Parts: sequence; structure tokens; C-alpha cells
Amino acid sequence: MVINDGDLVLLVHKGYKWLIKVERNKVFHTHKGFIDMNNIIGKEYGTTIKSSSGYDFYIFYPLMRDFIMQLRRRTQIIYPKDIAIIALYADIRPGKVVVEGGTGTGALTLVLASLVSPTGKVYSYDINVENLMYAKKNIEKLGLGNVVEFKVGDVTKHINESNVDAVILDIPTPWLAIPVIRNVLKPSGVFASFSPTIEQVIQTVNMLENNRFSEIECYECIMRQLRVKNGMTRPFHRQIVHTGYIVLARLLAT
Repeated sequence: MVINDGDLVLLVHKGYKWLIKVERNKVFHTHKGFIDMNNIIGKEYGTTIKSSSGYDFYIFYPLMRDFIMQLRRRTQIIYPKDIAIIALYADIRPGKVVVEGGTGTGALTLVLASLVSPTGKVYSYDINVENLMYAKKNIEKLGLGNVVEFKVGDVTKHINESNVDAVILDIPTPWLAIPVIRNVLKPSGVFASFSPTIEQVIQTVNMLENNRFSEIECYECIMRQLRVKNGMTRPFHRQIVHTGYIVLARLLAT
């Protein structure tokens, strides 16, 4: 795949990564010299380019996890390892209608939109207008703006949509939204929430049990990256391990 003016690329140099937009007649500065973007245009993804200081940089096509981890953040994001579980267990796929509570920076929104596209829809609620504006810019960078409708609102009080396939929450008090969610989910629809503390999980599960939900599960995803080298293979000393807890449930019919 040939790189054109205006394309997004991931530059990689010895563990450092930069997600940049290629623009003709511009340069990108790094601690290892600058990259002339004119020299990127016309190359294929997966090739190598040298900086002005003679260092090798790899040019890759950005993966979804690259977009997530390189997002400029207004809020703490849900990490790819947790998003992967939420998206699979909530059965997010093309054509699904999903409500998200707690847009934040838009990392989860980005994945949900890419999975339901082109025929599905994500309705993303946040009480903070600035969060929504910031997330919208992130979504539009990937051309998914038509899939997501951003809404100012508190999902613990009201959700405008009905008959939705899944509701996914990243808010401080997910249990307060459950009576509202019960009335907007399809029977057998999926509830999912992400919470950093076990106290939040307990209150959420108790509320689910009292509001016609079943198949209630809770997961903590622990993922360790290994440094692989002959005779010295071991986990990295510094890495993200615990991030939070995921609660999942299915709505029973009346």
C-alpha cells in the first residue's frame, strides 16, 4: 500500500512510536533528528526511512491499538486489553446499536464505531461538553464521524434510545444507570461496565441482580508483556497490569 499526502502513519524507532499525518513539504522532529515527509510520500508501509541524523525509522500502517495508545488524552482511557474483552463479550459487530455512557477521550468509542460500521450506530453520552468535543475530533480523524452521535447527558437519569443491543459504561456510579438501562435494552441485550474499584463492582452486581439481569460475570484482565532474549527472557519490570474490573450481564425478558 503506497503512502499518499494526508495519510496517517506510525513511525517507530527502538520502542518509541509517533502517530503522524503525512503532509507534503513539512518535517517531523524527533530526539533522533527530523523526518522529511516528502520522503515518506510514495513509499510503502513497512519500509524504513532515515532521519536527518542517520537513524532508522520504520513506517507502519497504524493499527487500532496504535490509535488508542497515541490519543491525546483529556481523561484516563480504557486500555486495549480491556476494550478487547468488552467488545467481544458484548458481541459488538456490524449493524449493532450501542449506547456508551462516559465518552471521555473516546478510546472505547473509537473501537465501538469501527466494529459497528458501516450500518450500526454508537450513541455516546457524557456530562462534560468538552470531553464530547475532544472525542469527536478523535473519531473524525478515522472517518467514523457518521457512525457516532455524541450527546450531552447523564445516563444514570435518562437514555433517549430504545431497543438497543448493548449498553457500555465507564462512569463512577454505573449501578445508578441500571434501572434506566433496563428500559432501553433489547431482551437478551448486553450490559457492560468498567470500574477501577471492587466496591463499584459490588454495588453494580447487586443492582443488576435486582433488575432482571442474569448471566452476571466479572473479570479482571491481567496481561504481562515479556522481554524475550536468549538466556534473559522475563517480564518487563515496568508495565500496566491492573487497570480495572469488567462487569457483564444479559437482560431477561419481562
